[in-house]
Amino acid sequence: MSKINGCDIPENLYYSIEKHVWGKVDDGGIVTVGMTSVAQSLAGKLLYLTPKKLGQKIAQLKSVATVESGKYVGPVPAPFSGEIVAVNDDAVKNVSLINSDPYGKGWVCKIKADNIDADKKNLLTGKEAIEAYKKKIESEGIKCE
Repeated sequence: MSKINGCDIPENLYYSIEKHVWGKVDDGGIVTVGMTSVAQSLAGKLLYLTPKKLGQKIAQLKSVATVESGKYVGPVPAPFSGEIVAVNDDAVKNVSLINSDPYGKGWVCKIKADNIDADKKNLLTGKEAIEAYKKKIESEGIKCE
């Protein structure tokens, strides 16, 4: 895992750098989706997570949930298109999990991906993602707590 200005960026995930979301693809085509360390830091202490319903089809970079903090209300975009097959009820009940563990217990939902290979073309992973995030964090003066 890389750390840039206090922001954690694991190399093994797929990122939409502009939308500050990540996806982790498993062998069965299920993608775990969450907010990045950068996203939760920019949003501040989260107060609410409202996920979309199970079974809902989501296009790539369309919202799978809404998060709300004292200074931000906005979408959590899906890095991959597909159908929502699970939501993180623990994070709905205790949204601070996203702040404290955005890549672990603070995941938002799981999607049965429609076309992983096509969607990957619009995302970054590995060293390429780290470099792109480093550039964005430094150019915008972002610091994670």
